[in-house]
Amino acid sequence: MTEKTPVESDASALKSDKPAGPFEPVTGSILLFRRWWRVVVCSGVKQQAVIQKVKEDSHFNPRYAFMTCMSAGIAILGLLLSSPAVVIGAMLLSPLMGPIMGAGFALAIGDYAWLKESTKAIILGTLVAVLFAAFVVALSPLQTVTTEIASRTRPNLFDLAVALFSALAGAYAMIRGRMGTIVGVAIATALMPPLAVVGFGVATLNMSVFGGSLLLFFTNLMTIALIAAGMARLYGFRSSLSERQSQFQIGAIVLIFVGLAIPLGYSLQQIAWEANVSRQANGYIKDQFSSRARVSLMEIDWDAEPILISASVFTPNIVTDAEQQSARVLSRTFDRPIAVAIEQFRVETGSDAASAELTAARAQQAQEAEIRVVKLRENLALVAGVSPDDVIIDTTQRRAVVSAKPLQGATLNTYYALEQRIAKQAEDWTIEIKPPVVTLPALAVTDGEITKQSAVQLPVIGWAAARIQLPLGAYGSPENIEIAKKILLDSHATTITAAGLGEDRGIVRLRWLSPANAEQEAE
Repeated sequence: MTEKTPVESDASALKSDKPAGPFEPVTGSILLFRRWWRVVVCSGVKQQAVIQKVKEDSHFNPRYAFMTCMSAGIAILGLLLSSPAVVIGAMLLSPLMGPIMGAGFALAIGDYAWLKESTKAIILGTLVAVLFAAFVVALSPLQTVTTEIASRTRPNLFDLAVALFSALAGAYAMIRGRMGTIVGVAIATALMPPLAVVGFGVATLNMSVFGGSLLLFFTNLMTIALIAAGMARLYGFRSSLSERQSQFQIGAIVLIFVGLAIPLGYSLQQIAWEANVSRQANGYIKDQFSSRARVSLMEIDWDAEPILISASVFTPNIVTDAEQQSARVLSRTFDRPIAVAIEQFRVETGSDAASAELTAARAQQAQEAEIRVVKLRENLALVAGVSPDDVIIDTTQRRAVVSAKPLQGATLNTYYALEQRIAKQAEDWTIEIKPPVVTLPALAVTDGEITKQSAVQLPVIGWAAARIQLPLGAYGSPENIEIAKKILLDSHATTITAAGLGEDRGIVRLRWLSPANAEQEAE
């Protein structure tokens, strides 16, 4: 006697001679759907080809490690620069999706050797990404929490939903052979940016950033792996698991999702509560003033104890107890201790209010400009190897000058490049780095012309002469010295004095001269 296939079992169940019960139509419809799913849908899936493809991307190898490092590096730089476009590029490069999908399929079919290999790739890839991102942050002068970083430190239930829908799309694309969809799934689930933020938290010892981003990555990882396992089972991939093991697996998946949903749901509730407080606080503060008053620049410090709400109000009349009244109403409404700090600007009319707001904006701009000046002073002091007090800043003329100390191994090209770099960062400023008196590059002359290799050094020589303000002495043949003098005078307004014959008549060597020596050489 041969064993019936699942399709034959469903068909025989439909043809049973048992009396129809009250739920027979529903049962019949379910059996018909199961038969259609197995015969029409699942039969079109090439299981071995799918498994082979997923297995190829599930192993840890040098290529996987290299791409993980590159993706982590791009991600952390995009996060530090707060550039969404750069962060998206990191998502496209990330190879983590392969072993995560592999773990899901291995779990579904009961291939524990494959599951072990995929888990190893996930763990090693995670460590590589976190450590490389932390290394980049440790070397970076930018270590502030940007908006792109902050957005990945408070995962909520919506993030779980995004990961769920993306994982369904990704697993479906993998099974049905529509691999182009995986690119969109990689962007939607964003596996690498949370890992890069974990590295940022490690490098800056910021446990709040570390914990929040780690939870977001774990949510995405578990959702993709478990949904991949569920989709593989749904599409009838052959499994070595017993019925009891399958039931246990399904129960574990449900428990994991419930376990993730509880903290993420609480986080979503907290975010909604904060949004409600922010919205109502604006109204409660405005209620303490007349209808002509205007609330501006409201900020809330949620980490303060009690919660601190700061606001600026433009009002015709100063209200002395506005802070106490607002704090009392808000604390009673939200059943939490809340402190309110209100900075009141007295104005008489609507136009005055606009003028006062403009004044406040200008004051804020002036403060930001002062911060930029301080950063410019610190950057110049750093590259010049001096104290910030040695940097001369003229804010009226927007000019910054510093005399650099000799640095070991540094040439004139080094100081020239440093000035160019600082000048690009402060485009509306005139930056002058006065280099130390170091060796000047020699100029090679061939067939009556400066060689191309030496011509590259002409701008550097002219720049150094303008900064140091010392005369130049030239050593070489009289003909070559005249060629060098003419080019430097015509192109860089730099004059040199013939100081003597050189050892190599094809080379013009330049040296710094004191003003007294220059006069003697000229005589």
